[in-house]
Amino acid sequence: MSHKSKGINAERELIHAFWNNSWSAVRIAGSGSSRYPSPDVLAGNGSRRIAIECKASKDTAKYLTAKEVGELQTFAELFGAEAWIGMRFDDMKWYFLSLEDLKASGKSFSVSIELAKKKGLKFEELIEI
Repeated sequence: MSHKSKGINAERELIHAFWNNSWSAVRIAGSGSSRYPSPDVLAGNGSRRIAIECKASKDTAKYLTAKEVGELQTFAELFGAEAWIGMRFDDMKWYFLSLEDLKASGKSFSVSIELAKKKGLKFEELIEI
């Protein structure tokens, strides 16, 4: 499976999870290639709006550029949404991290399995906040 297909499939899985829990959700195709900031997934339930940058990895850590994180934060602020990083490691469930919980690594940020388990919320916890 290609890197791109893996990410698209992970995003679609997340969309289904939101709809199955009475949340509306959409996947924004090409979000990383738009000239305007946009998240991978936008979800809401009438009282909350969530903007999610999704990452899927077979490795034990995933890196995000400062640009990705900054654009998510900008979009969320302008849209009135909460900004989250959705992380799905192979053979594991989703973890959601606030931007403040990301580990700064020079000019980028990282999320390890250990950090995701320690600071991240599971899907059920995210939608119950």
